[in-house]
Amino acid sequence: MDKSDKIIVGISLGDLNGIGIEIILKTFQDKRMLEFCTPVLFGSSKVVSYHKKILGIETPINGVTNIAQLSNNKVNLLNIWKEEVPIELGKATKIAGEYAAKSLISSVTHLKENKIDVLLTAPINKETIQSKNFNFPGHTEFLKANLEGDSLMILMANKLRVGLITGHIPIAKVATTITPKLIKEKVAIMHTALVQDFGINKPKIAILGLNPHNGDNGVIGNEENEMITPTINQIKETGKLVFGPYAADGFFGSETYKQFDGILAMYHDQGLAPFKSLAFGNGVNYTAGLTEIRTSPDHGTGFDIAGKNLANPTSFKEALFAAINIFKTRKEYKELTKKPLVAKKVV
Repeated sequence: MDKSDKIIVGISLGDLNGIGIEIILKTFQDKRMLEFCTPVLFGSSKVVSYHKKILGIETPINGVTNIAQLSNNKVNLLNIWKEEVPIELGKATKIAGEYAAKSLISSVTHLKENKIDVLLTAPINKETIQSKNFNFPGHTEFLKANLEGDSLMILMANKLRVGLITGHIPIAKVATTITPKLIKEKVAIMHTALVQDFGINKPKIAILGLNPHNGDNGVIGNEENEMITPTINQIKETGKLVFGPYAADGFFGSETYKQFDGILAMYHDQGLAPFKSLAFGNGVNYTAGLTEIRTSPDHGTGFDIAGKNLANPTSFKEALFAAINIFKTRKEYKELTKKPLVAKKVV
């Protein structure tokens, strides 16, 4: 396959003291993975070599100093720093967070400049990464600030896709943050993603309620009756197949979720707790709504098993395949929907 045909996957290393580098190395132990893409890690050959030695993993790495030097059939690593960085596996340190930010910022810069096609991010520690260069609750918010478009966090596994109307905010702020405008915006992002990124022509979207039992007709909350249901009805008038609100416990407990292409939860744990119960270890975090494509595994830094060769790369592999598939589906969608040529009338 020519290099022009290979999708270039940029990969940020995540927290240097966690399992990010381990799952990257394990993913590319199978050389067949290079048939699907040209990977490029953003970091330091010294850091990756340290992890390889500790873990006893022999995945070959091709170090380069310029993105133009990529080898089509190798796992490439773009060296973006030369200095020694202290690694303390399993520990949350500011220095590891600082260099995780450097890896992420460099990879996003290359994504914006179209030097890579998609971005795959290894897990960060949201506390140690904080600095003047990174002042965000997580990847999603950082990407929204640095890329074009709006964002919607979607956790997905096979046909299960759960998006979040509110993301990394305190639970005390959820009810006041949710508005008809926000619900409409997130529905629009999910609908577009399901059509252009997943190839679903008429997607069905479910919206969960905010309160237990959907508020029991106002007994334990009025948001469903006064805001959420009227907003859903307004969205339906635009022709979108949107349904709800559904009480979250019954919705997942009765497997009603299987009837929908996408689900929008009102807040983080309402959607992600059932998702991870159903698909943890096989799920993918996808940032929908942006002009660029970014995925990540559905787990964290794994400090408790870092350096022990126990990390499972399955979710990372799924994130890699998801990024590639979304890239191809979106490209095909753009080709199919671009303005057709109009033949001139012959007189």
